[in-house]
Amino acid sequence: MTFAMSTSRQSDDEVLASGEYPLTRRDLGEIAAMIYSDAGIALNDSKASLVYSRLSKHIRNLGLSGFRAYCQLVSSPEGAAERREMLSHLTTNFTRFFRENHHFEHLRDEVLPGLVQRAKSGGRVRIWSAASSDGQEPYSIALTVFQAFPNVLDYDFKILATDIDPKILAIARQGAYDEQALESVSPATRKQWFKEVEIGGRRKYQVDERLKRLITYNELNLMAQWPFKGKFDVIFCRNVVIYFDEPTQMRIWTRFADLLPVGGHLYIGHSERVSGDSKNDFDNIGITTYSYVGKNGGRK
Repeated sequence: MTFAMSTSRQSDDEVLASGEYPLTRRDLGEIAAMIYSDAGIALNDSKASLVYSRLSKHIRNLGLSGFRAYCQLVSSPEGAAERREMLSHLTTNFTRFFRENHHFEHLRDEVLPGLVQRAKSGGRVRIWSAASSDGQEPYSIALTVFQAFPNVLDYDFKILATDIDPKILAIARQGAYDEQALESVSPATRKQWFKEVEIGGRRKYQVDERLKRLITYNELNLMAQWPFKGKFDVIFCRNVVIYFDEPTQMRIWTRFADLLPVGGHLYIGHSERVSGDSKNDFDNIGITTYSYVGKNGGRK
C-alpha cells in the first residue's frame, strides 16, 4: 500500500488539517502506516479531516503538545495501550437494526429453512457477524432466526459476533439502545423483544435475554489469525472490506471462502464486491448476496 508520504512536491511538514493541533503529512503518514499494519484500514490525504476530528480532543485529554508527540507515543512500546485506543477512535461504527434489509429477508426465506431442518435433525449451525459493531447487526440476525425458529435455544445453533474494538463490544453485550436506534424495528418486534429501562438517567430499550443467549461476542481483528475450528453456514461482513486496499480485500475473500461449506452464504456491503482469485468461488445470487460454490467454481 502507498501512504501519503512526501515527494519532491510534497513536504512532510505540509499541514493537511489545521486547528488546535496542526496535522502534517508526516503525522498522517505515520498514523496511516500504523492503522494499516494493525487493522488493514487504508487512510490517505482525503481522510486528514476525519483523523483530525477523531483524535484532536483525545490528544488534548492526554495533555500532549500535538500530533507529533502523539505519534511518538503510540509508536513506542510504552504507548501500546494508546495505540489500541487510537484504533477505537478511527474505526467507523455506523450501523442500524436491519440495515440492508434484503439480506435478512433472504436469510429468512431462502437460507434459514434448510438450517432449521438441519438443527432439528441434530446438526450444527453457525452464523458469523464478522464486524458486529454495537450489536445491532447480530441482534437483527437473532431476531430473524427466532422468527423462523422460536425454540432455537434448544438446539446446536449459535451466532458468533466479533469486532476489533473492545469498547464497542461492551456496548453490544449490554444490548441497550436509544429509541432512535429502533426506528427500523417494527412496533410488534419492539414490544416482544425489547424492554424499556433507565440507564444513567436515560431511557433505553434493552434486548431480551433470549437474544443474548443466542449470540457470543468476541474481540477479533480480521487481519490476525482466526481461531475457528469449524465452518460457518452464513457470514455477514458488511461495509468493512471497503476500508481495505485491494490486496487486503482479496485476502479476506479467500479466508471467508475457506470457512464456508459449499452452499454457504456470504452477505457483504452495498458498495462491496467479491474480487480476486475468490471471485469464481462464489455465485452472486442477489444484491451483495453470495453463495459459495467451491474452489474455482467447484471445478477441480
